[in-house]
Amino acid sequence: MDQQHIFAVSEVNGLIKDLIDGTPQLSGLYIRGELSNYKIYPSGHHYFTLKDGQSALRCVMFKSSAVKLRFRPENGMQAVVFGRISVFPRDGAYQLYCTQLSPDGVGDLYVAFEQLKQKLQQEGLFDPAHKKPLPLYPQRIAIVTSGAGAAVHDMIRILRRRYPIAKVLLLPVRVQGAEAPPEIVGAIRYANRWKLGDVLITGRGGGSMEDLWAFNDERVARAIYASEIPVISAVGHEPDVTISDYVADRRASTPSNAAEIAVPDMAELLRYLRGAENGMAQSVLHRLEREERRLKALAEKRVLTDPLAFVQDRRLQLDYMQDKMTSAARTHWDREARRFAGTVAKLDALSPLKVLGRGYAMARTEEGGILRSSAQVRPGDRIELRLAQGSLDCRVEEVEGEETHGKEEL
Repeated sequence: MDQQHIFAVSEVNGLIKDLIDGTPQLSGLYIRGELSNYKIYPSGHHYFTLKDGQSALRCVMFKSSAVKLRFRPENGMQAVVFGRISVFPRDGAYQLYCTQLSPDGVGDLYVAFEQLKQKLQQEGLFDPAHKKPLPLYPQRIAIVTSGAGAAVHDMIRILRRRYPIAKVLLLPVRVQGAEAPPEIVGAIRYANRWKLGDVLITGRGGGSMEDLWAFNDERVARAIYASEIPVISAVGHEPDVTISDYVADRRASTPSNAAEIAVPDMAELLRYLRGAENGMAQSVLHRLEREERRLKALAEKRVLTDPLAFVQDRRLQLDYMQDKMTSAARTHWDREARRFAGTVAKLDALSPLKVLGRGYAMARTEEGGILRSSAQVRPGDRIELRLAQGSLDCRVEEVEGEETHGKEEL
């Protein structure tokens, strides 16, 4: 019996790898499934599992392919991936080496747009409270767009026609391609650093979603949000909506519309000023007519037509008022005098001196208390009798009680 060849593990894995790599059907295929266990390592490589209801397939996307993704893959997302099946000899496990990944059913640009929109909205970059008002009469307009496109010529033409006194400064940038976002960001920051405008317009003409993608870049959105100069976003046509439109202080449907929003119409201003001038003239004329009528009415008053008679009338009125006040004062004083006399009479009638004048006397004890009863003294006590005129110092010899009406010695 011939000796059987014994394979090493690495040889077997190598054979399997050669077989799989040599199978054309596995060298480039699209696979649909659900993303799970999605992990991004510090190296930049992406590792995940693609699964359906019955099976699962390990996948890897190296950094060189992953940097091309325009959206953020998430667990649970339905996706279509493209790549080749091969074996990793060290582990002996086959996996899909993915070079393309896109959401199933919608484009990757749409998913990236919605993800960034949700992220920035949660951070408050779309908050209306942060949006700055546009100046009514800007003196300088800065435009960040391509210097070769038709959009910039339309904007400059409209700005010069509507508001020729404003200065227009163009900051030319690329508006399409990988180099466009950093150039747009740099121009916006440059305009803010050197205060180049009272209002800033950024945008471009119409195109596909890929053509407009620079204005869906997160770096551009954050530069617009951080701008101290009010920003008008003018990207594409009316149906085109970009992230820049949400972040900007004002959205214009087209670049031409942005120019109309940025400045007032000089012709309309002149019409307004002429109308205001006519209104002011009419107002002044009406005021003069009203004051003239008032002056005529004053001129017809007696104080101006016969001032001496007016003074005499006022003098008579003054004499009348003086007499009236004198009479009122005299009546008041008479009434008060009578009331005072009545009060004095009442007080005089109640005065103890008045009673003493009729022959009565008032007795007081040595302590000064008034005697009202014989029980208050005893024989030998000294009392004072107050008369209408003068007083007597007396000593009690005997006390006569009220009950017996007799004399009682104490």
